[in-house]
Amino acid sequence: MNLQALMPRQPVPALDVPLVTGGRFVLGAAPAERFDLLVFYRGLHCPICAKYLLELERLAPEFATRGVQIIALSSDDEDRGKQMAEKVKASGVKFGYGLGLKSAREWGLYISTSRGKTSIGIDEPALFSEPGVFIVRPDGTLYYGAVQTMPFARPQFQDLLGAIDFAIAKDYPARGEYTGAV
Repeated sequence: MNLQALMPRQPVPALDVPLVTGGRFVLGAAPAERFDLLVFYRGLHCPICAKYLLELERLAPEFATRGVQIIALSSDDEDRGKQMAEKVKASGVKFGYGLGLKSAREWGLYISTSRGKTSIGIDEPALFSEPGVFIVRPDGTLYYGAVQTMPFARPQFQDLLGAIDFAIAKDYPARGEYTGAV
């Protein structure tokens, strides 16, 4: 199996998911002023995801002042997506659900199989994607991407805020774009 990495400065895959509040999030249909921050999480079963998303919700106003729109999304069904949004008291973060695993793979996310109940007593889905964080420019190109094979050691949102400040102040380009011979 050959996972294809997304390339900075190149278009990202299409993304169209329902939102727990109704309606849909279609990447590029109403882009943020500066960036869309896409946070792919494992699902309701993941206690590390809940803690991570609580921090994202806490910092959502900071991202908004920088012209950044946020969506958290997973392959969970509507009920589980709503439960996670309620758990983190989402107001600044949009929550999408029903991400297809084919779409997750197009984004370069790793797919895991269920190991039954987690430490918080919630069953893992049969298949689900591991975490990923992407920053996408309004033109639909990748600015930043990070994927994990595990729920641990994710990019910290406070660090991303600093990076966004630097990128805005210095008009810093997306890096990692070279695809020629090495």
